[in-house]
Amino acid sequence: FSKKEQLLVKTGHDGVGRFEYLQQLVEEFNKTQSYDSKQQILANLANFAYDPINYDYIRDLNIVDLFLSQLSGNKDELLHYGLTGLCNLSSDPTCKEYIIKSNGVFLISQQLLHRNVEIALNALTTLIFLITPESQASITTPEIINKVLHYQNHQNIRFKNLSTIFLEDFCTPEQIDCAKKLSLDTCDIPLPN
Repeated sequence: FSKKEQLLVKTGHDGVGRFEYLQQLVEEFNKTQSYDSKQQILANLANFAYDPINYDYIRDLNIVDLFLSQLSGNKDELLHYGLTGLCNLSSDPTCKEYIIKSNGVFLISQQLLHRNVEIALNALTTLIFLITPESQASITTPEIINKVLHYQNHQNIRFKNLSTIFLEDFCTPEQIDCAKKLSLDTCDIPLPN
């Protein structure tokens, strides 16, 4: 048996298979009025997004869209779990391409200077994971580089390390110089603590 075949043989809670269980979670997320329930369901979906065996199910159930839709909301917890799910899925080439084509780079980059440390870190990590030879130009824009430059000397070592990876591995010195000259209003945005 392959891993996928073994998974299909196994059943989840109450005799429900993995696909059906994920489908129930999505239906409950869309149906419930309880913010706490939405938060718990989205956290569960983000955890399922970590396992490559679930990628087909996640694509079939449009869970990527569910994660992306959280990036336009104003609820930090849902935003955090939406980004976590996208970050977990960004190692899958098909999901990566879908995220990029669905305006994901723009939506994610809007969270780079978020006041919540975990949200800002997830945004930066996800952008790094989304970089491919085809997507690099759309991710290493002067606006995004300008935001990442704010983390170069950050006291949080995770920000410092991620910004170094982004800038040194994916940006040219010319791009960085251009971004430094760019007059964006990001200087006035408070950095996460």
